[in-house]
Amino acid sequence: MEINTSQILKGTLEACILQLIKNQDMYGYEITEQLSNYGLDMVAQGTIYPLLLKLEKEELVTSYLKESNFGPPRKYYSITKQGEEYVFSFKNTWGNISTTINSILNI
Repeated sequence: MEINTSQILKGTLEACILQLIKNQDMYGYEITEQLSNYGLDMVAQGTIYPLLLKLEKEELVTSYLKESNFGPPRKYYSITKQGEEYVFSFKNTWGNISTTINSILNI
């Protein structure tokens, strides 16, 4: 039986994106590149943009256009206070869950 990585990532990808944006405002392709640099190279751009739209609707990020030297202006995303609170809460929850799952898997 093969493990479906996308199912495991589904709930954690939003928090990863928010953390990246918390460190520095980014545009969509840049987020995809950063995720890939951390080893999440299976995450496609087609996955990132709908998530960014969802995060914006939930007021966890805001966006703005910034001029680019390489074409049209790029849409950058920055984290809101609500987004920062979400990341903080997620980190605590993730820590508890991962400790528990690791304990079970190491039986």
